[in-house]
Amino acid sequence: MPEDPDLLQSLPHTPEPVISGKSPLGAPATGSAWGKSASTHDAREFLSGPLSRTAELLRIGRIGMEFLRGFRSLHFVGPCITVFGSARFEPGHMYYELAREVGSKIAGLGLTTMTGGGPGIMEAANRGAKEAGGRSIGCNIILPHEQKPNPYVDQFVDFRYFFVRKVMLVKYSYGFVILPGGFGTLDEFFEVLTLVQTKKVERFPLVLVGRKYWEPLIEFMKCRLIDRSTINPEDIDLFSVTDSPDEVESMLWQGVEQSARRQKQAPRRWWLLGE
Repeated sequence: MPEDPDLLQSLPHTPEPVISGKSPLGAPATGSAWGKSASTHDAREFLSGPLSRTAELLRIGRIGMEFLRGFRSLHFVGPCITVFGSARFEPGHMYYELAREVGSKIAGLGLTTMTGGGPGIMEAANRGAKEAGGRSIGCNIILPHEQKPNPYVDQFVDFRYFFVRKVMLVKYSYGFVILPGGFGTLDEFFEVLTLVQTKKVERFPLVLVGRKYWEPLIEFMKCRLIDRSTINPEDIDLFSVTDSPDEVESMLWQGVEQSARRQKQAPRRWWLLGE
């Protein structure tokens, strides 16, 4: 638990963020339709190669507007901790319940829990935060198959492009907790780890939870990556591994304290922009 509860006052934090959709506990989100769009054709076409100059110019505008919508929606959410993990774990599974406890610990620190807003680990972390009286945000990626929000998100934002969503998750988070997951979880973990390693972002807590699950991956890093000199031995220290939600809480709070010392003046709402 934080030793100085007034520390969060130095971080940008407002009680009512303006997000694309809102949902009370136990009710489906309303507002913009979660995970729905005319199609995901635009994102696929974007990666298919060069198109006409007019099409590319229009796409730049759409990408820019998605960034702008994300910035406006998340500008006042306050200090967040992002939780990554598989969407496939059901309630009662050991990793689901572990994520639920992690969400509760995040809320106990006075921080907002941010996830992809879907089922599994995402639902568990949002649920734990809500049950502990905290706030939850979901940053959804629009996929070919519809994804519904879990009933524990207070607010959500839809994104068409993965890279826009990743920017938002990094920009507004003060720490990351990675629970067991698949390709998407690994992608998110290594994306953040690379940003820290290359010093593109300030170092912040990056915690793998579920030691037995992650041990083979860590062993691969040590026996292959370090052994072949593709990473430095000290790069392994850029993240932590634990099974204990209490240790997660302690690691996150240390990161928040460091962020508070670096943090500039908290943003203020401007009525001219409808904030």
